[in-house]
Amino acid sequence: MQSDRPIFVIGCPRSGTTMLQLMLHSHPRIAVPPETRFVVPGYYRRFSFGDLREERNRRRVGRWIVSDKDTKFKELKLDGDRLIDDIVAGPPTLGSAMGITFRSYAEQYGKSRWGDKRPSYYHHVDLLTRLFPDAQFVHLIRDGRDCVASLKEMPWYTKDVFHAAVNWSEAIDYGRRHAKKLPADSYYELRYEDLTAYPETELSKLCDFLGEDYDPAMTEPYHVARVAIPQHKVWHSNTHGDVTTARAGSWKARLEPWEISVCETVLADRLVANGYELSGAPKASKTHVQACEKAASKRRWARRRKEIRDRLNRFREPSPVAARLTSRQLGELAKV
Repeated sequence: MQSDRPIFVIGCPRSGTTMLQLMLHSHPRIAVPPETRFVVPGYYRRFSFGDLREERNRRRVGRWIVSDKDTKFKELKLDGDRLIDDIVAGPPTLGSAMGITFRSYAEQYGKSRWGDKRPSYYHHVDLLTRLFPDAQFVHLIRDGRDCVASLKEMPWYTKDVFHAAVNWSEAIDYGRRHAKKLPADSYYELRYEDLTAYPETELSKLCDFLGEDYDPAMTEPYHVARVAIPQHKVWHSNTHGDVTTARAGSWKARLEPWEISVCETVLADRLVANGYELSGAPKASKTHVQACEKAASKRRWARRRKEIRDRLNRFREPSPVAARLTSRQLGELAKV
């Protein structure tokens, strides 16, 4: 039986996750839409929807996905009224409602399997596995110095270099935890540099992990960039061309000497562990190191408080959240 497990692409922002999204979307069986904004917010809003075993509450979920200005639903180009009806007719769980949305997106391309891409998902894997217990996660890792260099140039990134460096270190650390915690068939890592240098080899190995046959179209993702990348996202313009190694190592020209020192001082162990050579830059100043530590501490405690609240809230959920759509999900349900 061919797999119908959901696929989530994760990684530090500016790691090449959009390119990987397009590569997967180029597969004849897999559809991965532009970034959506309803999975994580919808999970945290689950109490406002009420018990989804009631039809009117499933309709409420559907209306929120379709109508809320922050969900990015319009970029899926789906019939909203039809989707709401499908959600109402579907299994009474939040994961099912969201899964039906992604499944509908895949169906409009004649595909039977869906995925989703959002870099920040790397710290929401526990949440995602609650919604989609059989999900597979693909973590794309890129040289942290290149990620920092790219992040600081983005019009939407309002933080400083210290926060950018911490963002990459977080993604790596979360990846280590996921690798230890998740089953081998649920979590996979690959490097951006390897993917761009040897796309056929790396995509073949990725397809083996996903339980799919490799398709050569995956190495030419620019063919689908026009339909899978919103035009206003000009920072993804590189995805409209050939897969190239030209951007690997570009941090050498894009970062100031002091910024290189910050990255190589704060990220040294993680860089080396992932196969990236250090340039030998002098150590960062104590002030800069402390700025990174302060950013890391602030992010860590904010996330920790949110995780604690969520674990307490799980005891009073109005209805089950796990999706009941795929063969594995239904198989697990039958065992209960």
